[in-house]
Amino acid sequence: MAYWSRARNVFSGKHSPVEALRFFNSTAQKNDTREGWLSKLLVRRIEPTKEPHSRMLSDKDVIYELQTHNMRPDSRQQYLDNYEKTVQLIHSRKDELHSELVGSWTVRVGDLDQSLHLWKHTGGFAGIDSAIKILATEKDYIKLEAERGAYLRSRHLQYLLSFSYWPTIESRQGNNIYEIRSYSLKPGTMIEWGNNWARAINYRRNNKEAFAGFFSQVGRLYNVHHIWCYSSLHSRKETRESAWRLPGWDECVAYTVPLIREMHSRILHPTSFSPTK
Repeated sequence: MAYWSRARNVFSGKHSPVEALRFFNSTAQKNDTREGWLSKLLVRRIEPTKEPHSRMLSDKDVIYELQTHNMRPDSRQQYLDNYEKTVQLIHSRKDELHSELVGSWTVRVGDLDQSLHLWKHTGGFAGIDSAIKILATEKDYIKLEAERGAYLRSRHLQYLLSFSYWPTIESRQGNNIYEIRSYSLKPGTMIEWGNNWARAINYRRNNKEAFAGFFSQVGRLYNVHHIWCYSSLHSRKETRESAWRLPGWDECVAYTVPLIREMHSRILHPTSFSPTK
């Protein structure tokens, strides 16, 4: 009890940095026969490698595109109608564009009046280059894009790769909600994140809550997005609490928390034209 009382005082800022360091050093010295508690909070050293980190974390020649659109509050339905027509146009030329919509959502908790669209592109970045050239001459697409600008406040696009250790993306049926948990990592820690989550994902497989896991390639760098699927907010609460009862989950969290600079969560609801429900 005395130990945890001292630990709480350290984290609450009641001790100076020097006193805190002395406390952690004394803790580490008491754990000669096993891994010290403090080491779980430290970022492990990443060895130099001649392989791109993206190649080590993802084994698929598939690029995902995450579009984040902030809608004007008075133009929500017009925007959604416009985007549905855009999806239909792209899918009508799917064979030559090699692009398909994976999921489309509006935010219910978090950044309201926001819509997210997840696209899958095969053929790597060469395929994306080809699709951009084709759409640049598609008059109906250009018209829809121009109209959509009047319904938006801002927008952002990221190209992502899927983590190889996450389950294969499968469209869901029913009336589900989704949660996207977005993390901004410290530069240089992506491999460490992957090493820990390759173990951590095994604690979250039982009820098929894991929908997709990505890391950014173009756009905001050192970004990670985990997308989870639940039947309800109550189901989300119970599922997340059950993970903490599994031995080892707490260690995975302890190892990854120091890697994060910023994180936020949004609850999503599928649009009427989303392939996954």
